[in-house]
Amino acid sequence: MNRPILAFFLSLLLIGGVLFLLPINLFSGKIVENSSGVSKTISAPLSLSYFLGFGYEEKDMENVQDYYLTGEGYALAICLLFGIPFLVALRIHYRNKLI
Repeated sequence: MNRPILAFFLSLLLIGGVLFLLPINLFSGKIVENSSGVSKTISAPLSLSYFLGFGYEEKDMENVQDYYLTGEGYALAICLLFGIPFLVALRIHYRNKLI
């Protein structure tokens, strides 16, 4: 297998593992809260680990009806998950061309 492709997938797994397994509130999102029959939306930073069920306490989610990423949150997630591994692979590709 080619080194840049291997570097891309390894860095994708490493960055994805960190972002999906650790509760790092980095991504712009919205929380829909329903307390006493009144629904309100709150802007808050979210972690990708919340979507897998890691990083939050059950009692913190009692009144939470839904949570989701905004456009900014999706853009940042795509940049971190695919952009950084692409730049690492590109760097390795150009380093191999110079040798």
